[in-house]
Amino acid sequence: MSDDPLSDFKAAQREGWSSFAPIAAFTTPAAAHLVDFAGIASGQVVLDVACGTGVVAVTAARLGARLSGLDLSPALIEEAKNNATLLDADIAFLTGDAEKLPYPDGHFDAVLSQFGHMFAPRPDVVIAEMLRVLKPGGRVAFSTWPPELAIGRIFRLVERYLPIPAGVPSPTAWGETAVIRERLGDRVTELEFKTAEMVVPTLSTRHYLSLMAATAAPIRKVAEQFADRPEQLETFRNEFEAIAATYFNGNQIHQTFQMTRGRKS
Repeated sequence: MSDDPLSDFKAAQREGWSSFAPIAAFTTPAAAHLVDFAGIASGQVVLDVACGTGVVAVTAARLGARLSGLDLSPALIEEAKNNATLLDADIAFLTGDAEKLPYPDGHFDAVLSQFGHMFAPRPDVVIAEMLRVLKPGGRVAFSTWPPELAIGRIFRLVERYLPIPAGVPSPTAWGETAVIRERLGDRVTELEFKTAEMVVPTLSTRHYLSLMAATAAPIRKVAEQFADRPEQLETFRNEFEAIAATYFNGNQIHQTFQMTRGRKS
């Protein structure tokens, strides 16, 4: 532990999300939705913030856009580079902090983020950085989880067991349209929202829990934190599965997400 709570928080995020790659394949259809919603076209210069394994960046690169991608996790950046190599896609992936983007002002035609920038501890800082590197008239677009639906409810459950550090808002706030409007303010025009669905194939809610505990940082952290407290862990599991059961149908968990887009003023 250091004397800087934000540094400790980011270090935990970096380590926690390093195991995300096995579930990334399920996010690829969502990436196509976001790239289409953002209107990405050939020749555009595009940044994928908190890019993870690069599914958004690779999807946009296939359209002929020129991509850069940044993520806090070195492990995920390596996965992203591997994904780009399979298509001989020339994507500039970097390990870095979404709250301190290493790019010049007004450099990109579009700045995207899929379920990524929402985990930055300071919403005002991360959105200011995303808009700083965007050209005037350029488009910002991102995907997030509404707090009242599947993943949002699961994240809220996790926060009851492992409270977020003081002063850090819940990532699910990025799924509320009123919050988004307030955070973007008059820096963005033509603000639009759209929902879509991501499905995760699974044999049962218990299988889904096992997958999430192995790959998703918040669930993984709960499992590790309460490994020596089996009664509390079992209570968490039961509550998790009760939420998941609401969205389980046809051997799939149906996860609705929200997309936001707007133009920099």
